[in-house]
Amino acid sequence: MSTCTTASRDLDEPLAGTAATARTWLLLEQPGPWGPKALTSSHLDPQLGRALEAAAEGTGVRIALIRRPGRHADCGTPAARQIYAAHTLPGNVWLRTATTSEPERLLDLDFTALGRGDSGTFDSVFRAEPHTGDPLAFVCTNGKRDRCCALLGRPLATELTSSGVEGVWEVTHLGGHRFSPTLLVLPFGYAYGRAQAPHVKEILQGVRDGRVVVEGCRGSSAWERPAQAAELAVRTAAHEYAADALTVVRTDGTAPRWEVTVAHTDGRLWRVLVAQGASLPPRPDSCGSPLGSPARMDVVSVRELLTTVVGDPAHC
Repeated sequence: MSTCTTASRDLDEPLAGTAATARTWLLLEQPGPWGPKALTSSHLDPQLGRALEAAAEGTGVRIALIRRPGRHADCGTPAARQIYAAHTLPGNVWLRTATTSEPERLLDLDFTALGRGDSGTFDSVFRAEPHTGDPLAFVCTNGKRDRCCALLGRPLATELTSSGVEGVWEVTHLGGHRFSPTLLVLPFGYAYGRAQAPHVKEILQGVRDGRVVVEGCRGSSAWERPAQAAELAVRTAAHEYAADALTVVRTDGTAPRWEVTVAHTDGRLWRVLVAQGASLPPRPDSCGSPLGSPARMDVVSVRELLTTVVGDPAHC
């Protein structure tokens, strides 16, 4: 049986530059079944879901529902729900956690402040604390949105959990169904596609060590798609995998061509030329959708710029 995932894999569609964009993630535990648009088609109050969508619009905050891996029968309203908030912009990466029995209190948050990386609003509303445990892996499993997420994501989440991996959750939507199984890793905010359990364990060990695994990486959610591809290209070219080493300082141009400037904490700079292409031959971007040519981010060139590195005797 052909699926959007098999078509994408067989056509070797590139993963880089396909991650969902969100500088801040807000993740709310909601057990039970999820519909295609989970915030308004799950057992979360749909009126609350609509209000949260409106509150987050244009703020840089992306809201998703999460649940523990396993069976998802309706067990009633949970007494306490886990909530996570995470900011993924390099230089201000943080992951906070809290529990609540009143999800409507999410509407008390200052979403604009949360989107720009201020954790104070989350801390004050929920008495949140820093997450100090293992890194978190959120595997997309919403089969109502795309069957590949259920067919491939749920077994991955179950396998990881049964093998003793801590911090695994199912999540409603990460975009890019055709790259299933997809996952988001926090606190750094990198997304991955076509993931398998051994690779996920390697990714999570990398997070513990402060490293980014670039194999299978779709990009950092902190950046727009051209910058995601550019940052990964610089990591590969410079063999730089420290999570906090690189940041995107500017993106010039508009579709279908951009110049992205990537900076290293040691002062080095790279100029990356990224072009938007069309994935050919046509393929579905989701199961059941018509054939199309999804946009892809192609890195045309990576050029290191001449810079003065502080402390280099050659420039004293």
